Amino acid sequence: MSVSNAGPSRSDLVADTALALLAERGMRGLTHRAVDEAAALPQGSTSNLARTRQALLELAVRRLADREARVLALHEMPDPAAGTGSLVDALALAAHRALTNNRALTLARYELALEATRRPELRAFFDATGARFRDQLTVLVTGMGSTEPARHTLSLIAWADGLMFSCVAGSFGADTPSLEEVRAGLRELLAGMLGG
Repeated sequence: MSVSNAGPSRSDLVADTALALLAERGMRGLTHRAVDEAAALPQGSTSNLARTRQALLELAVRRLADREARVLALHEMPDPAAGTGSLVDALALAAHRALTNNRALTLARYELALEATRRPELRAFFDATGARFRDQLTVLVTGMGSTEPARHTLSLIAWADGLMFSCVAGSFGADTPSLEEVRAGLRELLAGMLGG
């Protein structure tokens, strides 16, 4: 039996290309035809896989969630018993990855998030795919002694999203903080929430 070294599936190729186009050209640059051309697929391939724009956006959101789970390294999040320092290190590394090696993916996420504000059906889909990180973070801060885990989770995510937006698409776009700077900010935030 031979082992196949096949590349990504057609679905992943289309979704990855859609994400790349969103980062490069914005929402208006994402069309079925543009995906076919950028992915070097026969014309109509993307339409066969995702017939409508909504279906294409949902495909992109699903792939975004899978890829961001690897960037955020959900499987590497610490046990709450490891203490606040371990959570700081894990979250800082995840945020720094999003700001550096995965900058285009982060930009594509903001394009999709903005589009979801105009499409309720995409909003529900977008929120559901993002819930796994939020839920895991809530479990972590609860295990570390948070007296208000829902509020603390919101504060952590808002801080991280604010940092990433500012440095990828906002007024600090030319300034990427170092891993240690991200770590210092998270340390200050978590110390205020959890003490120590």
